[in-house]
Amino acid sequence: MVMVIDSVKKYFASTMHIAPLAVFRVVFGGMMFASVIRFWLNGWIETQYILPKLFFPFYGFEWIKSLSETGMYAVFALMAIAALFVMLGLFYRFSSIAFFLLFTYVELIDKSNYLNHYYFVSIVSLLLVLVPANRYFSLDVLRKPSLLVTQIPSWMVDIFKLQLGIVYFFAGIAKLNYDWLFRAMPLAIWLPAKSNLPLVGELLNYKFTAYVFSWFGALYDILIPFFLFNKCTRNVAYIFVIIFHVATAIILPVIGMFPYIMILVTLIFFSPEFHKKLIQRIVELFSFGKKNLLNHRQDISFSFSRPLIGKVLIAALCLHFVFQLFLPFRYLLYPGNLFWTEQGYRFSWRVMLMEKGGTAFFYVKDATTGKESEVDNSHYLTHQQQKMLSTQPDMILQFAHFLAADYEKKGYVNPKVRVESFVTLNGSGSKPFINSSVDLTKVKECFASKKWVLPFEETKLGYSER
Repeated sequence: MVMVIDSVKKYFASTMHIAPLAVFRVVFGGMMFASVIRFWLNGWIETQYILPKLFFPFYGFEWIKSLSETGMYAVFALMAIAALFVMLGLFYRFSSIAFFLLFTYVELIDKSNYLNHYYFVSIVSLLLVLVPANRYFSLDVLRKPSLLVTQIPSWMVDIFKLQLGIVYFFAGIAKLNYDWLFRAMPLAIWLPAKSNLPLVGELLNYKFTAYVFSWFGALYDILIPFFLFNKCTRNVAYIFVIIFHVATAIILPVIGMFPYIMILVTLIFFSPEFHKKLIQRIVELFSFGKKNLLNHRQDISFSFSRPLIGKVLIAALCLHFVFQLFLPFRYLLYPGNLFWTEQGYRFSWRVMLMEKGGTAFFYVKDATTGKESEVDNSHYLTHQQQKMLSTQPDMILQFAHFLAADYEKKGYVNPKVRVESFVTLNGSGSKPFINSSVDLTKVKECFASKKWVLPFEETKLGYSER
């Protein structure tokens, strides 16, 4: 026990060159700036945050509201500036906090836009707030040379390696399910749709190819963090990182910039010497501020203004990673098929694991007259919201409560809302999803099991609830 404590103390007292953290800041900030500009140019600010008549906030964050058209464009403009300043290391403390708050605010407005990599960006941007990533190779150092440091605690770099390792590892663990391994689903559905690709397109029509991709994907995600941590296998592992993410970007373009973000941020696994050489080449290429940025006579170590701050920060980070390790397993608290009920699905690094689609027909009934009307969902929802709502119970419940309030304004007395919904999961065939006899206005959103979601029953295909 004493040896373990001594090893822990020794680790937290160890230092390393700050170069990997500086490169990570530049890469992450640059990718976020490009992502915001891409989002703007594609018109997604308007379609996702201005045109919708209502939004689906996350449970507990109902107080977060979308702004006006001018307000939302201002948010994205400020987000782009903050990301650019993070990349440049300019007014870093303010810009890193601003980017984290603005990005997370936008992410929480509507769960129908949820993506795993949005969650990843929020976490990484928060971690960047906590470390002095602007103290080397930054405009902050140029404007204030006294900020320069060359040595930082090793854990300030390792927290990003650990977070990336968690993303990869749990994405792999999530693939160890019957559908992915033994039915090659959903790749058996997705790959043939890309059979028009040059060279490899014909191969994508074969079921065998889907199995190869499925098994390789699971092994890759589980093992790649360990190969990246090991300097003997790191170079070869990174080649696989590039191949894997480029392939997923081509085959699954719906995941946007996530593959490219992962390719670049994974560079942090390389040695400080690698990053120092990379920075040196960039400086030589652009020939700016070389003396101020890199030339120094001796190592300058970072230290907290108060030792207590460092201890509190380490304790908070330990709690964060404990939370990260247990959150993906919360689905075990719920009965039934995880992909069917989606209870415990979000925020657990389950990336592109299912092909799920459905329809939902809502009916509102006046408790006094007995008059029942079918709802035109398109009158209230965008195409994206309709698509996501049809397969996600919590969104169905939120929409039911919204309809009750809206129809009450139209004169309905104590309106009751029920839904007839049908969902198909990984080619299983359309099945009833929600108990249509339940008045959803009587159901309150909570973390308890949603018993009004019908069980996923066995089919003639031999696919059963697991």
